[in-house]
Amino acid sequence: MNAMAALVKAGKIRSVGVSQFSPAQMRRAHSALAKHGIPLASNQVWFNLVHRNPERNGVLGTARELNITIIAYSPLSQGLLTGKFHKDPELVKKLPFLRRRMTVSRVLIEKSRPLIKTLEDIARSYNCSAAEVALSWTVNVHSDSIVAIPGASKTEHVLQNIRALKLKLTSQEMAKLDELSRVTTQ
Repeated sequence: MNAMAALVKAGKIRSVGVSQFSPAQMRRAHSALAKHGIPLASNQVWFNLVHRNPERNGVLGTARELNITIIAYSPLSQGLLTGKFHKDPELVKKLPFLRRRMTVSRVLIEKSRPLIKTLEDIARSYNCSAAEVALSWTVNVHSDSIVAIPGASKTEHVLQNIRALKLKLTSQEMAKLDELSRVTTQ
């Protein structure tokens, strides 16, 4: 963190962020940077409707306490939350082994069916995609504590990502997704 602080002071970087830091690591980094008058800006972690560990392991709470933004990577869980693997399970076979095992397993596909159906139902009511609904939930579930960095391999993905920022789900829709998400991630 001292080296990062030196880079900020030299004008080489504007802020300092970390990735996959635990609450204890965040506190140490925050404290080290504070000695230089520099805040810890962000912690990039895996967070989405089917992976909510930052809520349980103290990362989100610590980030809020220290005013650190959480950057959610893989907010669509490698495409699982788009519903494409539910519609065509054969797509799973095309994935690399580790991705298939960690994020898009057949067990998780089956377990997440009610969640995906609700994402799709909500999406229909807004004339948008399940991905847009999932992204909207991710960036709004904890007010302004979380930002998402979704991938985009097609122009339509970029457009969906932009539209998701404008989509405001009702409190009932947010609560229903939260409920189904918690059942899926248990």
